[in-house]
Amino acid sequence: MSFAQIALFSIFAAMMVLMFWGRWRHDLVAFAGLMAAVLVGIVPAQQAFSGFGNPATMVVALVLIATAGLTRSGAVSRLTRMLASDRRSLTGHILLFCGVGGLLSGFMNNIAALAMLMPIDLQAARKAGRVAGLTLMPLAFATILGGMLTLIGTPPNLIVSGFRAEVLGEPYRMFDFLPVGAAVAVAGIAFIGLFGWRLIPVSGRGGPVGAADGARRYLARLVVTEASSLAGASLGDARADALKAGVRIIGLMRHGHAVSDDPDAAILAPQDVLLLRAAPSSLDEFRAADRLAFPDGRLEPRARKDVEGQSLLECLVPVGADIIGRSAQSFGLVNRYDSVLIGMRRRGVALRDALPRQEIAAGDLLLLLVPESRAEDVLAASGLLRIDGGSLPVQRDGHMRTAIGLFALAVLATSLGLVSMPIALGVVVIGYVLTGVLSINEIYDHVDWPVIVLLGAMIPLGIALDETGGTALIARLLAGLTEGYPAWIALLLLMVTTMCLSDILNNNATTIIAAPVGIRLAEELGVQPDAFLMGVAVAAACAFLTPIGHQNNTLILGPGNYRFGDYWRMGLPLEIIVLAVALPMLLIVWPL
Repeated sequence: MSFAQIALFSIFAAMMVLMFWGRWRHDLVAFAGLMAAVLVGIVPAQQAFSGFGNPATMVVALVLIATAGLTRSGAVSRLTRMLASDRRSLTGHILLFCGVGGLLSGFMNNIAALAMLMPIDLQAARKAGRVAGLTLMPLAFATILGGMLTLIGTPPNLIVSGFRAEVLGEPYRMFDFLPVGAAVAVAGIAFIGLFGWRLIPVSGRGGPVGAADGARRYLARLVVTEASSLAGASLGDARADALKAGVRIIGLMRHGHAVSDDPDAAILAPQDVLLLRAAPSSLDEFRAADRLAFPDGRLEPRARKDVEGQSLLECLVPVGADIIGRSAQSFGLVNRYDSVLIGMRRRGVALRDALPRQEIAAGDLLLLLVPESRAEDVLAASGLLRIDGGSLPVQRDGHMRTAIGLFALAVLATSLGLVSMPIALGVVVIGYVLTGVLSINEIYDHVDWPVIVLLGAMIPLGIALDETGGTALIARLLAGLTEGYPAWIALLLLMVTTMCLSDILNNNATTIIAAPVGIRLAEELGVQPDAFLMGVAVAAACAFLTPIGHQNNTLILGPGNYRFGDYWRMGLPLEIIVLAVALPMLLIVWPL
């Protein structure tokens, strides 16, 4: 082994130990490893940041922005809201949610798919009286499996496509992953729904029902519009519909007066005002799904016009804030800042009456509806403190068709080979901004920058591993271990090794390391590299043994009340099933 190989393997070993230790973030460890490689002289200084301009890195960033547009437009929320039912069996619920999650993950980032479905699953668990830990792990695993369906479903697919373009001169197309990915996903989801969830240990089932149900609830108002699906319906029907979103209707105002005579029989009309008790996310979901409107902040509220992107902000009134002793009306919240006080809590109690005139005191919690461009002005002028995690972009349901149409056209154009994926997604992002689906100020907020830094740092290291002969060395080692055996044995060994790495390392980093090894191994054996590249993509994506192998596993750790050692109980048999299904499918679809 040369000095460069020894140094690079040492850097990779140190990075793996630090990532598995978990004290520092994966992106920091990867970037530190890149800097060490540059200082040692393994990676040329002029190529140190080439990974940030790699098409795979750009596609990951653009996919996150594009899927954020679908979320912001309410497209996925409206679809998934119909799925929650407290009358469905647990097996039926898991199979349905896993199927939908897997399908969505094929056409959007699987992290985004889980983020969209997780609140629905938590709500369904609360309604059914069961703990969320029984269903969150199946959902997370299913969205990981679904990511293997298409080119854009998961970053490992994009990364191996980039390596194929370098070696064979042509990347994979949108649905080249479908035959193998669909077989693996169907088998995996069937196992999860029918048997796998029963393997979740008692510790995973011991958490409180609806673990995420601790959100603060406010007494808020929504206005019935002419376009609302509730116009012409009875208040009783509206109550039932609101409960699907976790909202409780507690009153109806008409022409400034409460409707008290048999209110459930009252027929809702435009300009009626519903008084509700809800958490901010549930409030916005109900508003978007039934085409209601936020109030305009007047004492007799009317429907507020959505002229630009808005956010719901939860704010604390600290001692000494300029807004103390004033009301929203006297402060000029509506007239000066085009913002509305939606709800207010004081000493743990949600206030109800005349919010625009309510004098604000230190320690109050305020729920504000603020134009995105004015948020910082409002906070600076009032002295309010935004609560960590208390910012919720309001869904723009009027842009739903635009968001779906642009994204569908991009998928179609890529599938037909008219444009490459980075160009198609770049056009989608521009279209989202021009049509108002996303504002220019928020597109960067939806990029998972730690993932981008991780990719940007690991790609030069992966290239250096190949250029220094490191991948060829590993390939020769694997070829030596399988000498005299069929080539599929080497493929199986490569997939097992990749799976093990992915469970203790980030799946993106694992793919960058393993893909060049797969190419070199195919060259050593004198066979086509496609099966090996596809095998790396499948194995790297399927990280089910630990909460650190994939971000979806990490997302459910807290809400599901899981422990570190809970994942392997369902994850180990699932990984065995993945190998058993993927290997023959690879040999059939991508012959050696």
